[in-house]
Amino acid sequence: METMCADATTIRSATAVATARRNTRAFLNGLVHPVAAATADTVVLVVSELVTNALRHGGGTCTLDLTAYPDSIEVAVHDPSPQLPRMRTPDVNGGTGGSGRHMVNHLARTTAVTRRPTGGKTISALLAR
Repeated sequence: METMCADATTIRSATAVATARRNTRAFLNGLVHPVAAATADTVVLVVSELVTNALRHGGGTCTLDLTAYPDSIEVAVHDPSPQLPRMRTPDVNGGTGGSGRHMVNHLARTTAVTRRPTGGKTISALLAR
C-alpha cells in the first residue's frame, strides 16, 4: 500500500495557481507507483480549479494537501472562509465562470465540503488513480 501526503503549502501570491500545479506534478512524479499521464493531467486540472476558487472566494489564501492511496488520489484545499461554495449555472457567454464545480464533480469519484473546527472549510476531491 502506498500512501503519501504532500507537505501543505500556504498559497498567497499572484502565481499561486501555477505553483500549485507545479507542486502537484512534482508530487505525482515522485510517487513510487506513478500515475498515467492522463490521470496526472486530471489531478492537476482539479487542483487548479479548487485552488483558484479558494483564492477567489475563500479569503485569498489556502492550503493544498495531496494524498496518494493505492487506487486514488485525494486533493484537499483548505481556506479560512466559513462561506460554503454554491453551485452556479455556468456562464458560457459572459465569462463569469460557474462551470468549475460541475467539472470537478464530474471528474472526481467523490467530492466533499467540510467545515473545519478551527474555522474555514476544506473542499476535497477523490480521483481514480
